[in-house]
Amino acid sequence: MSHDPGRGAPSSLTARFPALRHRDLALLLGGQLVSLTGTQMQQVAVVWQLYLFTRSPWALGLLGLFRVLPLIVFALGGGVVADVFDRRRLMIATQSTLALVSVALAVLSATGAAGAWALYAAAALTGAAAAFDGPARQALLPLLVPREDLPSALALSAFVWQIATVVGPAVGGVVLAWTGVVPIYALDAASFLAVIGALLAMRHRAPPRSGAAVGLSAVLEGLRFMRRAPIIRTTMLLDFVATFFGGSMLLMPIFADQLLAVGPRGLGLLYAAQPAGAALAGLVLSSRGVPRRQGLAVLVSVAAYGLAVAVFGASRWFPLSLLALAASGAADTVSMVIRQTLRQLLTPDALRGRMTSINMIFFAGGPQLGEVEAGAVARAFGARVSVASGGLLCVVAVAATALLAPSLRRYESAR
Repeated sequence: MSHDPGRGAPSSLTARFPALRHRDLALLLGGQLVSLTGTQMQQVAVVWQLYLFTRSPWALGLLGLFRVLPLIVFALGGGVVADVFDRRRLMIATQSTLALVSVALAVLSATGAAGAWALYAAAALTGAAAAFDGPARQALLPLLVPREDLPSALALSAFVWQIATVVGPAVGGVVLAWTGVVPIYALDAASFLAVIGALLAMRHRAPPRSGAAVGLSAVLEGLRFMRRAPIIRTTMLLDFVATFFGGSMLLMPIFADQLLAVGPRGLGLLYAAQPAGAALAGLVLSSRGVPRRQGLAVLVSVAAYGLAVAVFGASRWFPLSLLALAASGAADTVSMVIRQTLRQLLTPDALRGRMTSINMIFFAGGPQLGEVEAGAVARAFGARVSVASGGLLCVVAVAATALLAPSLRRYESAR
């Protein structure tokens, strides 16, 4: 494992957030904050431009399909590539590809040549690049910090992501109203320079790998390892079930318009509540660390997530709805950080990319299928029943997991 050779005396900030003592990690997180904010701005512009082109809810729904299908198709291959090649260089390649996608969107939009086809193609290319970028990024991160600082690093990474999801859409909306989509695409393309620059400035260099090869046997090796790792497998399945039953973002406009009667401004607050709670939880975890009884903590946090979603679905009072959404975001972040910590610590470095890619399939599949389930139940029984019942079923799934997987319930991390 490669770490920073020279660390200065700890400041108050690094004393509170120990992962920031490591220069390479600080560089990566700073670059990602800029890049992810640009990406969130771009997504606002893409959705708005597609709506102007089509005026069709169905067309907007297809956008998610174009994003997720390439990610799922290429995920396993992306994990193998991340385990064979230099992860830092692989990220430079994927980030450069994503930057070029935004450049193409800016040029096509500025010249009037853009259409729905261009936005769908951009979404597909973004999903394909993410299938290689995600495993490389998550497998690189444990190489930048020592084992004891990994939970803090993962929590800070989650915090950076949530901050970007709050700031990016808000800034994107302002820029969109002021100047249109072209400057947003240009800003997003430029934002990738921050993370590319961070990767180039890192001291970390990949250790030599022996006997690694890209092929079906490498994919099967990853699947065999997951089969032998019940803790990892169970947490992935639990995440899939939780996101399948607990998704509520798709129905948020119905809550804002019909059920809570808070209008567009209230809708913005509803969308912001979950990431705000998640960011706060990520900040706390990065400074205080994760509990030793990590298996029990995962079960409790996922149950808390489901309960908070159920409260939101049943709530008729806007402040309570915001509080419930914030609580669900916080609980989801606690669960995510602990699950990532477990997966990273229990997986050999040579397999980290493949484990991340398998997890991406669960992570992407759960919400997408969950949106279909939520929409079908809402159509049959109403939005309140859809969201509240989904949250309660998430709690039931946790109870079943606790009974059927005692190894997870009893798992404690080594100190």
